[in-house]
Amino acid sequence: MKKQETIESQSARDIAHVLTEALPYIRRFRGKTIVVKYGGNAMVDEQLKSSFARDIVLLKLVGVNPVIVHGGGPQIGDLLKRLGKTSEFVQGMRVTDAETMDVVEMVLGGLVNKEIVNLLNRHGGSAVGLSGKDGDLIHARKIVMKQRTPESEEQEIIDLGHVGEVASINAAVVDMLIKGDFIPVIAPIGVGQDGFSYNINADLVAGKMAEVMKAEKLILLTNTTGILDAQGELLTGLSLAEVDALIEDGTISGGMIPKVDCAMDALKAGVNSAHIIDGRIDHAVLLELFTDRGIGTLLMRR
Repeated sequence: MKKQETIESQSARDIAHVLTEALPYIRRFRGKTIVVKYGGNAMVDEQLKSSFARDIVLLKLVGVNPVIVHGGGPQIGDLLKRLGKTSEFVQGMRVTDAETMDVVEMVLGGLVNKEIVNLLNRHGGSAVGLSGKDGDLIHARKIVMKQRTPESEEQEIIDLGHVGEVASINAAVVDMLIKGDFIPVIAPIGVGQDGFSYNINADLVAGKMAEVMKAEKLILLTNTTGILDAQGELLTGLSLAEVDALIEDGTISGGMIPKVDCAMDALKAGVNSAHIIDGRIDHAVLLELFTDRGIGTLLMRR
């Protein structure tokens, strides 16, 4: 009996420590906007989906204003495969003809978006789903890709179809939802001046959304632990200059570069900090925001 009491006493102290550690962070971020890019394993693993939803709802309940921008590449690929359509990629970007764009809109703006909204609502939140087409939210610009071929000195222009980048964001509808105490959930689809829909990388949309909303933080959920040094150790508390040096010497390379570029652009535009964190960890968002050590890579403007 005495042993049980000791265990319960230790557990209570641990819980009290967690709560008191979180308090100054809750006070600091109360009333601030935090943009979270949601993707990777956190979107497909049932336990991770549930822990993510609880994190976001808790943020809202303690006075933080989360804005979710989500991806959905694997889900798009799965449906295209079932429809008998082969996915083609150029430098990591999906070639998107008109038929593929219809699937992208159906998956991102419909299936995935509404699943996230429903998940948040089931955990006690009040979420509203949007695509960039709603409320004239995301204006897109078609990406023009150039690639040098071995056969020619000149660069070849590659048409990726309905693949775009963010031209501008009209965040009035998102601001209205935040003021109404809702959690906005945004699918990264924009509309070009030509009236066509464009598929946009979710990291890019999240970064631009953080910039326009003058967010306190940008959080990118990934399937990696963060930025690693040459020995595989996690780096954190990095300045813009330090990140530039890590890219220059090849420490940051491959698929991490677009994420880092997106985060750096947001910081240069006024976002106070950016976080690249491992979405494969339960309650990754809360651990990064409300604990002293965090779990990922923190990027700062200094």
